[in-house]
Amino acid sequence: MKRTKIAFREYIQTKHTMETPNNRNTAAGALIIGICVIVTAIILGGAWKKTHDTHDTISVTGLAQEDFTSDLITWSGDFSQRAMSLKEAYALLKRDADIVRSYLKGKGVKEAEIVFSAVNINKQFKTLYNDKGESVGSEFDGYLLGQTVTIESHEVDKIEKLAREVTELIDSGVELSSGSPEYFYTKLADLKIKMLANATKDARTRAENIADNAGSDIGNLRKATMGIFQITAQNSSEDYSWGGAYNTSSKRKSASITVKLEFEID
Repeated sequence: MKRTKIAFREYIQTKHTMETPNNRNTAAGALIIGICVIVTAIILGGAWKKTHDTHDTISVTGLAQEDFTSDLITWSGDFSQRAMSLKEAYALLKRDADIVRSYLKGKGVKEAEIVFSAVNINKQFKTLYNDKGESVGSEFDGYLLGQTVTIESHEVDKIEKLAREVTELIDSGVELSSGSPEYFYTKLADLKIKMLANATKDARTRAENIADNAGSDIGNLRKATMGIFQITAQNSSEDYSWGGAYNTSSKRKSASITVKLEFEID
């Protein structure tokens, strides 16, 4: 009877030990790990299915080109005067500016199209040398005043001709340095929209031709990428640039744009 009681107590103690919190936590952890394994398998299976369900695709690049003539021109010229006193130099420069203004208006340029910059003032110094040719300092040598005149006009041919003839001012005592005209196009935004549409049509036509020759049809559009807008002189060998070329030295220009499309193949 005594042995039976001892065995019963040992059984109760053993059962109590098996149900401790540590054992229960271990069981819960195992359950969580099992669930994670199942979820991971489901995700990987879905990814594999998605990868193997993708359609074949075709990528093509469409091109659009357009020639156009600039409708806006800018031109500028520089002139200067020098004198020992600032007042005298300014008076001489103002006389030159009045002569330039009168000349331009006489060539048919509108007053509103003529803009004079602020006067640039520089003090001039000359280097002094001794009998040995060594520099021993410098001394004031007068004021040099300069100004720039700029024209912006839609009368491209007129200003272009004027830029070639402006050296006539030399006969009036004005030493004007003429710059090269720059040419622009004010309807560039509309041109870009038109060319993007044409490049897209060209890309689709190319894709349809390739698919047709391969015995297939193009499906949904997967991706569209616009290239860089390039503007160069007509019939020139100018290089394109990564950021987009924009020629301003030629009146007649050529614009180009590419569009890359990616289609599914049915």
